[in-house]
Amino acid sequence: MSLLSQQSPAGPGEPQVPDDGGASTTLERVAQKTEPPRLYQVLMLNDDFTPMEFVVMVLQEYFRHDLDTATQIMLKIHHDGRGVCGVFTKDVAATKVEMVLAAARRAGHPLQCIMEAA
Repeated sequence: MSLLSQQSPAGPGEPQVPDDGGASTTLERVAQKTEPPRLYQVLMLNDDFTPMEFVVMVLQEYFRHDLDTATQIMLKIHHDGRGVCGVFTKDVAATKVEMVLAAARRAGHPLQCIMEAA
């Protein structure tokens, strides 16, 4: 039997729908919930050798903090032993950590930068 003979008659301008003999399947739409990406804090750790000016410069250059904010974060790192530079998605946080560590090594400083789940 040809496909044309299986189609139900339709009026002019109406789409032709194949007759499946009443065995049609209905698909249910399932709403998918997406979760926001997990965030990570980038932290700098205090040491006794890295100059404060270098830490402020890194905070301004790699984390886009203004001078006052960078100075406050640097003082927090100095007094508390660690300070949050920013909160990012995992890939961005890992990239920022690598950039800071590379800059510190180029400048000959032992500055440590880590990331942890926020």
